[in-house]
Amino acid sequence: MTLKLTEIPRVETITKEDFLTHYFKPQKPVVIERFIENWPAFEKWNLDYIKGIAGDKVVPLYDDRPVQHKDGFNEPHAKMQLSEYIDLLKAKPTKYRIFLWNILKEVPELQKDFSYPDFGIKLMKGLPMLFFGGTDSHTFMHYDIDLGNIFHFHFEGEKECILFPQSETKYLYKVPHSLITHESIDFSNPDYDRWPVLKQANGYRTNLRHGEVLYMPEGYWHYMKYITPGFSMSLRAIARNPKNLAKALYNVIIMRHFDVLMRKIKGQKWIDRKNERAIARTNKLRVVTG
Repeated sequence: MTLKLTEIPRVETITKEDFLTHYFKPQKPVVIERFIENWPAFEKWNLDYIKGIAGDKVVPLYDDRPVQHKDGFNEPHAKMQLSEYIDLLKAKPTKYRIFLWNILKEVPELQKDFSYPDFGIKLMKGLPMLFFGGTDSHTFMHYDIDLGNIFHFHFEGEKECILFPQSETKYLYKVPHSLITHESIDFSNPDYDRWPVLKQANGYRTNLRHGEVLYMPEGYWHYMKYITPGFSMSLRAIARNPKNLAKALYNVIIMRHFDVLMRKIKGQKWIDRKNERAIARTNKLRVVTG
């Protein structure tokens, strides 16, 4: 049995009026296939180009190991020159990913290769972020701390994207005081004997290819798995729904700091307890059939 996932709608291109009416206002995801063909990045951006323009930069790398107190809070698992990392991506599968790399700060030349599209909502121009991954590397299922509207532009290769709206959170084994689900879940091939309540969740999926744009509405959970080596850029707009704005403020001002404090006080026991509570809370919703 597989997850209950609907294919994300696709359009070749879209006007801002149609985007606002059919996707932004109802908060539904969409893939736009041919929206950035006028960007220099559409022709130029591939791993070799990035290596040539930014190969000397030292980048933080993350893998899919479960959160451990000894690793620190959001600390990278390794560091490497970008040129070496791209060589690694092309040579063999690797779990190492680049996560939330701010290109404006590190490589301002890349700003010339793209423009901020007009989707009818104001984008945050200081926060374009790059993400890189190798074959079969993946993120944990998570949502962003600010519950923003995200436009995810993919370059080179292919990646699988699985999304869930916040309404499905109760079925996803969310870890308390965090933005992630239980890290042992493989959302591309879930074990329903271990995670039975996942069968009740309804989500979306698509495979993104070079030049395509995925719109992820406010607070959507997302899991990304690289089918081939590649990279993506995210642009974002703040949440408009007052409930989501309030949740974002709570996450930033209270939840994040409380979690850091409890890690300092209780260490690994706090992390283990949260994971246990994620399982216990969610399994109470299990529907027994047969």
